[in-house]
Amino acid sequence: MELNEDLGALFENVDNQPNDERPKVFIETYGCQMNVNDSEVIASILHANGYAIINKLDDADVILINTCSIRENAETRVWGRLDVFKQIKKRKPSVLVGVVGCMAERLKENLIEEQKIVDLVVGPDAYRELPVLIRAAEDGQKGINVLLSREETYGDISPVRLDKNGVSAFVSIMRGCNNMCAYCVVPYVRGGERSRDPKTILREVQELIDAGYREVTLLGQNVDSYHWKHEGLLHHVHYTNFSDLLEMVATLSPNLRVRFSTSHPKDLNDEVLYTMAMYENICNHIHLPVQSGSTRILELMNRGYDRDYYMKRINAIRNIIPDCAISSDFITGFCTETEEDHTQTLTLMEWAKFDFAYMFKYSERPNTKAARSYTDDVAEEVKSRRLTEIIELQGKLSEESKKRDIGKSFEVLIEGESKKSKEEFFGRTSQNKVVVFPRKNHKIGDYVLVEITDCTPATLLGKIVEE
Repeated sequence: MELNEDLGALFENVDNQPNDERPKVFIETYGCQMNVNDSEVIASILHANGYAIINKLDDADVILINTCSIRENAETRVWGRLDVFKQIKKRKPSVLVGVVGCMAERLKENLIEEQKIVDLVVGPDAYRELPVLIRAAEDGQKGINVLLSREETYGDISPVRLDKNGVSAFVSIMRGCNNMCAYCVVPYVRGGERSRDPKTILREVQELIDAGYREVTLLGQNVDSYHWKHEGLLHHVHYTNFSDLLEMVATLSPNLRVRFSTSHPKDLNDEVLYTMAMYENICNHIHLPVQSGSTRILELMNRGYDRDYYMKRINAIRNIIPDCAISSDFITGFCTETEEDHTQTLTLMEWAKFDFAYMFKYSERPNTKAARSYTDDVAEEVKSRRLTEIIELQGKLSEESKKRDIGKSFEVLIEGESKKSKEEFFGRTSQNKVVVFPRKNHKIGDYVLVEITDCTPATLLGKIVEE
């Protein structure tokens, strides 16, 4: 998944009545889009059980921190926030503090033992138990449920949309992961893959359309391996794969933009690419994490493909969807990585000309195959230098990508006001590039045709083309 390690409390109040007597819950979120969607599921469960979801920390009766374990830095931030919550609890002893999500699954009872302020520890598959666990904690019992499930998808729950922008929303189509990448903790904290019934996905998307949303992002640790088996009449078995699901969602409304994340190179097939090419409202952007340009390192990472295979997938995207933007992930400094391995990553980047990338130093995660079987033997200063080189190269590639768009016109979905000026809006192209432009007489949620006139290293600048 695309990772934002510090999402924090991005949400507006869901319940904002001044005299609301319901117990108040504050949810703070760290990690990827899947964690954001999980927080929306949590909010829906608690809302249905008589809790008010708020965004003012000091007013909370219950503080929930939804956590990420994918990198050490993400966990470090959570420890820092728990120190802050400790001070709040000193002022207001009745406040309950809960750690939910991946870090709860990884550390389990240790969170309660090491952090005396933690009252609840709830894993990603146990959110339905939160109301019961909160009530138990109110009676002085420590609430722990970190059991992983082979069936739980929360498919029957309509998430409470916490960001309130009313334009774009995340829809989880599956949970867990079967790819045992050597560096990754996700299969251990989220369990194996489970796909949602497509009927529940289509129902949720239709609800969003009816509520005025203009864009959905279908989420999974590996969306390309989505697979639903259904037994129909006369015991005929029907299968729905990701390409089928993508088409089903796209045909719900031509005015709904459809995105998805994340793809795995070994599972992204041409059928998905042709489906994307067939429907204009499926956005032309694929996030395809490569992690390393070295076949030797990819094999150590247990990624399931080599450099040549990855390059063939990039060529397929370019051939079938010529104007498709491609972004990626990189981990530098993985176990035994040499200068030659690092150079292979740089040359792959130069060849692929990625439009954007998430870039990280390798950090060993407990209990993964890499932690059990390999030695984290690349010096920290070497990791830092290689990461700097990757970031600098990607910065150049991203800027070149934006400069190629100058003079072109794109349909842009208006998502909100620019941070710098209320006289400007921002939105994204189908290729997932942010554009800032004068607002004129348009409103959030409109589609507008924007001509790109300039760019900064991070943003496209443009003007609305009057039709």
